[in-house]
This record gives sequence, structure tokens and C-alpha cells, in this order.
Amino acid sequence: MSSTRLWLQNAIRTIEADFNRSADTHLIPIHLPHYPNIDFYLKDESSHPTGSLKHRLARSLFLYALANGWLREGSTVIEASSGSTAVSEAYFARLLNLPFIAVMPASTSPEKIAAITFYGGQCHLVENATQMISESQRLAAETKGHFLDQFTYAERATDWRANNNIAESIFSQMRLERHPVPRWIVASAGTGGTSATLGRFVRYRRHDTQIACVDPENSVFFDAFATGDASLTLQCGSKIEGIGRPRVEASFMPNVIDTMFKVPDELSIAATHWLSNHLGRRVGASTGCNWLGVLALAQEMHQRGEHGSIVSILCDSGERYAHSYYNDEWLVKQGFDLSPHLAMLNAPEKEHEIIAQLKRCDRDAIASQ
Repeated sequence: MSSTRLWLQNAIRTIEADFNRSADTHLIPIHLPHYPNIDFYLKDESSHPTGSLKHRLARSLFLYALANGWLREGSTVIEASSGSTAVSEAYFARLLNLPFIAVMPASTSPEKIAAITFYGGQCHLVENATQMISESQRLAAETKGHFLDQFTYAERATDWRANNNIAESIFSQMRLERHPVPRWIVASAGTGGTSATLGRFVRYRRHDTQIACVDPENSVFFDAFATGDASLTLQCGSKIEGIGRPRVEASFMPNVIDTMFKVPDELSIAATHWLSNHLGRRVGASTGCNWLGVLALAQEMHQRGEHGSIVSILCDSGERYAHSYYNDEWLVKQGFDLSPHLAMLNAPEKEHEIIAQLKRCDRDAIASQ
């Protein structure tokens, strides 16, 4: 056997061994008394070894690149990432003793940059999120390395049929619950890989579950879903790290999504604080964005007299955002005032006002196209 093939086998074994050492993530029930017939759950992906949902994606991307013969011993691994994916990929690159470079916006949280360097990765900062792909491609050519390209390969690197993907895990953990087949699963889109996996899985397994996707401001996923125009672009990036993109990525699969919501950033961050207070620990803003989609769907179900369950994703810990979403000075600098939104979130009788904001945001996004 050649030394190249032997290295490949050892690399795949190393990643599979990491998978065997990792227990499944928890499914946390959330009790909202004003919805007695609806059960709520958060899939806590922050408990992965690298602290986020992206641990699953990074593992899949490395296995995909190895199986395709794109990674070899000593290859420089490069990724375009606003943080969490790069943290997880730096972890796997260190397992394989491969150099790793993360191309990310200069605005990325210092906590994420520190986590990447902790795992031995380098951070290559760009001024604008729209530069990430081209700069990653340039570095890959310059180093003769491999650009993992999460935005292209996320939906195909993950085995959506089974293999303990996030969808299979959710349905397994829901088996003994009051409403074991969720009425809705809510996710946000960064690459689009998670919503693609969820949507494909429920169709393949013939579940009645529907998939809702939320999108922050300064992102084109909702706009593309609503208009059918995949050529849409923006000249700026999302303030909600890890989700939202200035272009429609190849891994975004709108045909397996049943509905989408556009969520104002200020409301996402308010929901982040509300959830953190409710859980007793900080969560990231993508989780807050998800929660607004959950509330919108719950209100619709309640108005129709429906019973059922809604599952969403706790994407990562809020400890990575102490300098921003949990920093009063940062919030003031952004012009955010969370107090009126928190007042609404704390008063169930005012939740309809939050949903009205989402609908206005949806209409404004469509009207701007």
C-alpha cells in the first residue's frame, strides 16, 4: 500500500474515532404556559467538542475532502468562515496535523479568533464579507492547498439519509415525547446545509414535519426563496454571526424548505437575551433568530387550534459574543435598543406585535427586490 493511501486511511480513522468519542447533543424542552398544546425543544449543538452546530459540518467536510482525494499529507486547509465553522475545522486540521487558514471578516468576534488560534489555525482577515470566497481561492492556489468551501459542499458532504445526522438525532430523541413527530423544525441558514439536511430527511422518511428557515437582515436567502431569483447579491454581510449571506450559496436548497421568515437584527438579539435569561446561560444570536421563527409558527398553530411540537436549534454558546451581543457599549454603537422587544417577549399577550414586525420585515424585503 502506498504511503499516500496509508495516510488517507489513518486520517479517516482519526476523524471517525473523534465521532465515536462524542456523545449526542441534548434536546432541551422549553415550557411556555400560554401554549398548553404546543411543546418546544432546542437541540443544543453547543455541547459538541468545539462548541457549535458547525462541528458536524466540519467533520463531514473533512471526510468528503479526504474521500474525494482532495486532501493529502501536509496539505494546507483553507476555509471562508465568519467563525464557528473555522473553529471546528481548525480542531480537525490539528487532529490530522495539517496547517489551517481561516478567511474571515475583520468584524469576527475576538473570542472566535482566539479559539481558532488555540487549535493551531491562522486567521486571515478581510474588510468585507463579500471578499471571503475570492481570497480563499487565492490562498488555496498560492499554498497549493485545498479550499474546503463550506458554502458549496455543505449540502452534499452531509449524509442526509441517516448516519446520525442532526435530523435523525432529533427524531430519535423525540420518540417518547407527547408529540414525537415535530410539526415544525426551525433552522437558520449560513451555508444552507442544515436546512437541506432536515428537509431531505423528513421527505425521505415520509414524515409530515415541515421545515421553516429564518434569515437575518443583510442576507439574500429569504429574498431568493420569496422571489425565486438565485442571482441576488448584497454588498455587505450579516451582523448575526454564522448565518445570512450576501449571495445565494450553492448549498441553499429552497425546494426543501416550507416557509421562511426575515428577522430584524435588533429583534434577533433581544430574543437572544430573552432565551439566555430563560435558560440560565448565554446563547448566540443565531439561536435568538431561530426563536423568532418558533414564536411565529406557535402563534399560527395556536390560532388554528393545532396541537404539536416545534424543534429548533441552539447553534452555539453566547460566551463567544461577550464583546458584542452581550456588551452594552456595542449595542449602543449599533443603535440597538432591546428594551421594548424584551418587554414584548416577556408579555405573552404582546407576542402578536413581534409577529407583526416579522411580517413587515418580510414585506419590506420582497418590496425592495
